[in-house]
Amino acid sequence: MRLLFFFFLFFNFSLMAQDQFPLEAIPAAPESTTSGNVLARMTQGLGYRYHWATKDLREEDLNYRPSPEASSTYETLEHLYGLAEMIRNAAQSTPSERPQAQMPEDYSALRAATLALLEEASNLFLNKDATAIEALQLIIQRGGKTYTFPIWNLMNGPLSDALYHTGQVVSFRRTTGNPIHPGVNVFMGKTKL
Repeated sequence: MRLLFFFFLFFNFSLMAQDQFPLEAIPAAPESTTSGNVLARMTQGLGYRYHWATKDLREEDLNYRPSPEASSTYETLEHLYGLAEMIRNAAQSTPSERPQAQMPEDYSALRAATLALLEEASNLFLNKDATAIEALQLIIQRGGKTYTFPIWNLMNGPLSDALYHTGQVVSFRRTTGNPIHPGVNVFMGKTKL
């Protein structure tokens, strides 16, 4: 499975070279309201927000922290990567290791990898019925122990937390004088360029 993800990541890095990142817009709505489609849509909404919140961040944006004790924007992006990985892993009941074994090493790679994880997660959730979603588990491995939670914890945990932190990035970049594109419309899931 790791090999498949790295192929997926490589494909997305080649798109990055063409300045095409996933989730620039929220895809058309599915035809049915299944449990999986609701989770897919939530993940797509997160990915769309993250896409625009992290687009064209400057060094001063990445280094910004609202107080000496607070996380910087870049540290927040690292946390968001971990949350995106946990969301993707829950979409296939794969354990998430804490602390993480690997992390992309710079802003561009971190952004591309996070968007790739969110896109993969939304695709994994898509069209799953209630039975398939109920069977999924959020699995965390920490310190030699494994903790297993129902999919509900994904919604009130990593998914909601990622939305919260993406909003922080929007606020931080506004503070540094680099607001998100004014055409971003989270209600419609499209951006007027």
